[in-house]
Amino acid sequence: MRWGGNLNPKLSKLLVPVDATLLEALEVLEAGAQSIAFVCDADQKVIGSLTDGDARRAILGGASLDSRCLRASMQRKFAYARRDTERATVLDLMRARDIGQLPVLDDHGRLCGLHTVGQMISPDERPNWAVILAGGRGTRLAPMTETIPKPMLPVAGRPILERLILHLMSQGIRNFYVSINYLGHVVEEHFGDGSSLGCRIEYLRESFPLGTGGCLALIDQPLNDPLIVVNGDLLTQCDVGQLLDFHTDGGYVATVGVRPHAVDVPYGVVEACDGRLVGLTEKPSYRMLINAGVYVISPDTIKLVPGGEEHPITDLFATCLERGLAVGVHTLEQEWLDVGRHEDLQRARGDQ
Repeated sequence: MRWGGNLNPKLSKLLVPVDATLLEALEVLEAGAQSIAFVCDADQKVIGSLTDGDARRAILGGASLDSRCLRASMQRKFAYARRDTERATVLDLMRARDIGQLPVLDDHGRLCGLHTVGQMISPDERPNWAVILAGGRGTRLAPMTETIPKPMLPVAGRPILERLILHLMSQGIRNFYVSINYLGHVVEEHFGDGSSLGCRIEYLRESFPLGTGGCLALIDQPLNDPLIVVNGDLLTQCDVGQLLDFHTDGGYVATVGVRPHAVDVPYGVVEACDGRLVGLTEKPSYRMLINAGVYVISPDTIKLVPGGEEHPITDLFATCLERGLAVGVHTLEQEWLDVGRHEDLQRARGDQ
């Protein structure tokens, strides 16, 4: 069966037209190899699900293989997720419904993905490397950071950096660079080569602070895939797949992950010109996008980072813009917390 549009070939194998015969539905179940198929109308909108068990019950109920009985055999009330449904929510839904597959539907009700228990627990390994920036002093969290680097501060019994690595591993990342400077030995002694976590860790050792971008010049091996760069003091459930897809599909040389942020002014704001009142806004709220400290950098873009000097990663993006190169902006919808201040750490630990 052929489907129009830009449907992923793997997903197309899971679709069966509502007017198909039971035999054709069984062939789709066999070809899809997921023990489930999705019944679609003429517009490819999913209107029901059909499992091996549904087809078997139809046959036991007297349906012949050439009968067109899918409307009666399919499950009309099936569970599904949206593109932006968080991973934790997907897992909770699958556990609650005791199902091994959960379709992902777009705004038109068409199949655009499929979550499986195996993929959620052990996702396919991605070829991308991740750089985690863990070399800063964390002066705002003194005196706690006098003997332990900020990314190693514990939250619920586990260092922030370890939580970040484990989350990225849950998204299919297995290869990591960790940039270290201040108290870097604490990080190395804890993680080693990463084998205890089931990943590979190499260290970008800064002899002096290189800023958030300078450490990229220390990478001494060629990269074939976009590089994920993440601040080491984040607690986040960001969807790496969505971020990488956005970066690749948009043809960007770099992508900045952002978060919406509101600033509420508790006073009336006055707009004046030459001593005269022009406008007055009572307690306005200003909304903006802030840098979330999560980036994707294409391999060729790394070559723009100067070696041997401090270089903020924001300067790298400025260089890209000066050269007319496209830099993407992707909003991270999932859980995110920058643990850079005492009140942030208290919130992460549940003390607020």
